[in-house]
Amino acid sequence: MIKRFLSTITFIFLIAFFITPSSAEKIYLNITSPGVKKLPIAIQPFIGAKDVSDIVKADMMFTGLFDCLEDAAQIERPDQPFTVMSWKGLGVEMVVKGVVTSSSANSIDISIRAFDVTDGREVLRKEYTAKRDILRQLSHMIANDIYRILTGQQGIFRSKIAFVSEKPGSRLLYVMDFDGDRMRSLGPRAGIMLAPRWSPDGTKLLYSSEKSRKWGIYVYDINTGTELNTNVPLSGLSIVGNFFPDNRRFVYSSSRDGNANIAIGNIGGTAPRRLIATPWIDVSPAVSPDGNSILFVSNRTGAPQLYISDIQGYNTRRLTFEGNYNTSPAWSPAGDMIVFASQIGGRNQLFTIKPDGTGLNQVTRDGNNEDPSFSPDGRYIVFSSTHDGSKGIFVIRANGEGLRRITPRGFRSASPAWSPF
Repeated sequence: MIKRFLSTITFIFLIAFFITPSSAEKIYLNITSPGVKKLPIAIQPFIGAKDVSDIVKADMMFTGLFDCLEDAAQIERPDQPFTVMSWKGLGVEMVVKGVVTSSSANSIDISIRAFDVTDGREVLRKEYTAKRDILRQLSHMIANDIYRILTGQQGIFRSKIAFVSEKPGSRLLYVMDFDGDRMRSLGPRAGIMLAPRWSPDGTKLLYSSEKSRKWGIYVYDINTGTELNTNVPLSGLSIVGNFFPDNRRFVYSSSRDGNANIAIGNIGGTAPRRLIATPWIDVSPAVSPDGNSILFVSNRTGAPQLYISDIQGYNTRRLTFEGNYNTSPAWSPAGDMIVFASQIGGRNQLFTIKPDGTGLNQVTRDGNNEDPSFSPDGRYIVFSSTHDGSKGIFVIRANGEGLRRITPRGFRSASPAWSPF
């Protein structure tokens, strides 16, 4: 199934092209500015396939950055030419029109045009061709193109989330779209499976797994659909961290020598290298995006706290000083923020903090929240939670707004990890 998915995505990329390049240099929404307000836009129902425009609109609304004008409030019909005067009184900054036609029994063509309401310019014109059975993926691509015009940034709408389903007596590796749609099993299963992590190039998943009462660190190749045991020497509880930027080396913690220490492994089969070995319990390692720092959890001051060292395991400094039990740290893709879980009143809540120890901010306040992971643009956090009473995967904006469940109620799932773009 995953091979078919990847081949169809490739099909889109090969034949999607600009008809005329956008001449717009204007940034409609500076998403990096504090206190950014929602931008009003209009996405008209696409002629021939309203379901496509509905997906695009849902993607834009997901971000919390845009107000999409209701269809009923639009004066100009989708089949009418764009006219500035039809929109100025409605307060929208941009209007998007689309036409969907059939190019063959199995393929469709989509033509997209976007207009700046202030000066009446066409700022985007693009055509796409794709197979009918990947209409949703194509819709996400369209949303990405619109998002880039509006913000100057890359959208997250084609990103994926890997996670572990918790079925009785078995754990399975799953993947889904960023919004929880098209959820599907990749195949690998085990009695215990922990912490899937994407490679920086998005082609592999790294995870810890116990099979036949023996721990192993495995790599799942997205392109081939195969699972590989890295064969690093393990014993006791072993938990994988994440990849280095080279997509081959990774960090992990293992209690092989009695205490839980941190080491560097390699999917190429070379011998692992001990990175941090102390009399204390050092776990949950995470390599910084630039590959120069290691974030980890240690009880060297009594209770679990977050620490950062250099890539040689030296120059260690304590990062967190609040909370009695801090764990599960993860870097933002830009390396400018860290998210972690901290125990409050017997439950875990999520916090963010800057690598220099400033800017501590509480993100969640209800339920038990674990396993956080940043979106590829750093604006959102995916995590497992019991927020509404049923354990599942949730997404929240990094500022604590816009909480939403993305896995079905009753489908127990944990350890989510957001893919690169």
